[in-house]
Parts: sequence; structure tokens; C-alpha cells
Amino acid sequence: MEEAALEQEGRDRTVNIKRAKEEIKNTIEAYLLKDSFGNYVIPAIRQRPVLLMGPPGVGKTQIMEQIARECRIGLVAYTITHHTRQSAVGLPFIREKEYDGKVYSVTEYTMSEIIGAIHEKMEKTGIREGILFIDEINCVSETMAPMMLQFLQCKTFGNQQVPEGWVIVAAGNPPEYNKSVRDFDVVTLDRVKRLDVEADYGVWKEYAYREQLHGAVISYLDIRKNNFYQIETTVDGTLFATARGWEDLSQILYVYEKLGKPVDAQVVGQYIQFPRIARDFANYLELYYKYHRDYQIDEVLAGNVQPSAISKLHFADFDERLSVMGLLLSRLGEEFRLCYLKDLMVTGLFDHLKAVQRKLTGAADPEKKTALLVKEERLQAEEQLKKELEAGHLDKVSETAKRQILMWMEGAEKAGDFEAVRASFAAEADGRQQLIDETSEKLEYAFDFLEAAFGQGQELVLFVTELTAGFFSAWFIRENGCDRYYKYNKGLLFAERGRAISDRIEEAKELMTGADLSMGDGRSM
Repeated sequence: MEEAALEQEGRDRTVNIKRAKEEIKNTIEAYLLKDSFGNYVIPAIRQRPVLLMGPPGVGKTQIMEQIARECRIGLVAYTITHHTRQSAVGLPFIREKEYDGKVYSVTEYTMSEIIGAIHEKMEKTGIREGILFIDEINCVSETMAPMMLQFLQCKTFGNQQVPEGWVIVAAGNPPEYNKSVRDFDVVTLDRVKRLDVEADYGVWKEYAYREQLHGAVISYLDIRKNNFYQIETTVDGTLFATARGWEDLSQILYVYEKLGKPVDAQVVGQYIQFPRIARDFANYLELYYKYHRDYQIDEVLAGNVQPSAISKLHFADFDERLSVMGLLLSRLGEEFRLCYLKDLMVTGLFDHLKAVQRKLTGAADPEKKTALLVKEERLQAEEQLKKELEAGHLDKVSETAKRQILMWMEGAEKAGDFEAVRASFAAEADGRQQLIDETSEKLEYAFDFLEAAFGQGQELVLFVTELTAGFFSAWFIRENGCDRYYKYNKGLLFAERGRAISDRIEEAKELMTGADLSMGDGRSM
């Protein structure tokens, strides 16, 4: 009974990375709240550092970047194991000081590199508040350990205080993942807010959709969810597959596809350092590409479906059906992302041109002034982009949209009068609508194909579930609608049926546990 109670206590304290992100954001909002006199409601001495404990590669660093971006604050991040005591604390020097009429030689320290980085960030961005993120805090050397304890307890490096308005978040790995870790004593733990994080595929999948990770990675892990995060110690060393490994593998898959290079188990094993899982994914990847060829996914989304493809999918095994839906979702995801990017670009451009138009009102010679005002607006936008990049406040899509706006405005400086600029913008807006219409059509063709293969079966509910989970797909449907999406979402009792399908997926995975994927006849795994 006592063991069970301890296990339950451990589970109660453990959160997934999404909940950890929410907790850290709530903490930051609380710590940065000010009273009517401009003072922090919670004084610095009571602002406990957040201590994030969790396995490596689970996404601790990524959420720091997301939190800083969403809270519009600064971020200074350090992996403390990369530092010596001197770079963290500063170098000692001798200074003469007088006490009670006598002169003494006193040791002082130059500014800590880490504290200096915070001041530099504030100078470059103008942002006075932020997060100081220290990773691998419990893996420091023996000489650094006392300094890290002092840092957590007193918010200082050496004799230098972390600037007011900067929230400390530290991260470390539990001892089962790293032999070099040091345990914190009760005195230190009683001065921090501790969060224990665990890997959660469902949460990571939301991130994977947002970051457009390779469809083969997502659809494979949908089938082999247990392979998402595995760490095992053997006589040959530690074997591991982590969230970081899957994300980095996704990037190399995209690039190898562009270069026409093959990806085998050895390539996969460079990222997923768990041989059984690496082999399994490499075999699945062959099937994934085979399904893409067999079902001609691009032709499906163009409305050119071969009856043989419908028949083949109708009689396919459940895992093959999931893989084909993964291919459709991946390809549609690219289109949804392009629409989102185009909408950001056109919407942002509209705001800039409205600003130009306001300045032109009542101008003596508006035709001559147009180019100058467009250029002036562009230079201001360039400066703003530079500041946002320095602060880390832009995701990849937003940055791309802003760069596209700058390129467009540079071309518009040669357009002549404002009417020519307006006409050019109208063409961009028309291009956005055309892209939306084409994407809506592709989505309809995907529904046509799945309905032809499955009728109104459970696969359609699963397809709708995945559209709901994806950031770009959810945005597209929310903004532009899709009757059949709403039909299956509501008419087929989405929540109840979705749970039933999830149970079936779990049952199918249990049956396949331990079995390697094989080419076979191209249908079995």
C-alpha cells in the first residue's frame, strides 16, 4: 500500500510538456505583475526559480522559446555544462578598499558572462523583462555545484544579481538518464518550484503538426506510439529514441528527398539510436513511399482517382489505411500552411499600405511621394523585423511572411503612383483567394476518395480528428469552412466514435508490439 501511495504521489507531480508550458507561463505572468506603484507584486526574493526535471530530448528548451515568444519577453539560454566556473561567475581581480582608515586588498569579480548576456539582450532589444534559462543545471562539475546552489537560492552568480524582471527557469535530467547528475538538498528544493516532465506523444504530435514534421514520422508514431520515447540500458550501452531525435530525423528526411538520396536503417540510426526502432522505421519508410506511389496521392488531391486505388484501400489492412490517411494529411498540411503563410503576408501588407495611404492624404504631390513613403514604411518594417528576430519573438512562418512583405514593398517602390501599388496589392489578394479555393478543392477530393473507399465509416471520423489536431488545418477550416468536415464532426458523434477508434488503434498496436515492419506484399506490418 505504501509503495502504491508513493507511485501515485509521483504521478500526481508529473506533467506533460504542454502542462509544464502552461505552468511556467502562469508563473511568469504572476512574477511580472506590478502594483499601481510599478513594483512587482511578488518581490524578487519570493520569486522561486522554476526547476524543470525531465528526460533528455523531451522539449524543455523548445517550450522556453515558445513561452518567450508568446509572452513577448526576452530569453537568454545557457547549457551550464558548457561553462567553466570563471565564465559563469567572472574572473577575479584585486581592488584596494579602505575600511576604518586602513587599506585592504579585496578580491572582486568581473561581470559573469551570463549576467552580461542578459544586459546585452536588454540593450539590443529594449526588452527589460525575460527568462534566464539554465539547462543541465544538475550535471555541473564539483567546482560549479556550490555556485549553482547559490544561484537557485539567491539568484546570483558570484556577487552579481540577476536583473530584476528576469525569471529563472532551470532544467535538469533525472539520475536514471545521466550518471553525472547531482542531487539537490532539501534547503535548495524548498526554494524552487519543481515540475517533473514526462514524454507524451499526443502533446508532441500537436507540435509536430505545427512545425510540419515529416508525414512518415507522424504516421509511423501513430501506429508505434510506444516507440516515440524509449531509453534502455543494456550491456552494449544506452539505447534511446527521443522527441529531439524524431524531429531532427524529420529534417534530414526532407533534405534527402530533395537530393534524391536514400534513407536506410543506418541513416535512421544516426538519429534514433535504438537499433530495433531504427530498423522498424526504415522498413516503414519504404512502405510509406510505396503507398505514395501506389495510391498516387497528388492525383487523388487533383480529383483523378483510379478505381483500382479505391478498391485497394477498401480491402487494405487497418495500418495501411492509417498510413494512406497520413499521406493525405501530410500533403494537405503543406497546402494549409501555404494558405496560412499567404494570409499572413497579405494581411500584414495591407496594414503597411494603409499606413502609406494615410500619409499620402493631403500630400502636395502624391505621385512623387508614393515611392518615398513606401520606402520609408519598408525601412521601418525592416528595423522592426530586426528587433523581433533579436528578441526571438517570431516563429518560422511569421518570419517568412515578413520577409516576403519586405521583398514586395521593395518592388512596389518602382510602381509609380499609389493606384499602381493598389492594383499590385489587389493581385496579391486575388492570389490568396485562388490558393484558398484550390486548397478547399483538394480537401473535398480527399473526402471524395475516403468516402469512396470507406463509405461513412470510422476512418472518416479519424480523418476529421486529425484535421482538428493540426494547427494549420484547424485554422484553414475555421477561416474558410468545410461542410463535410462539420458533417462528420457532428453527425457521427465525433467524440464518442473517436474514443472507440483510439481504443481500436491501441488494440492493434498491442498485437503488433515487438514485431518488426516488413515489406511483405506491401500491405502487412
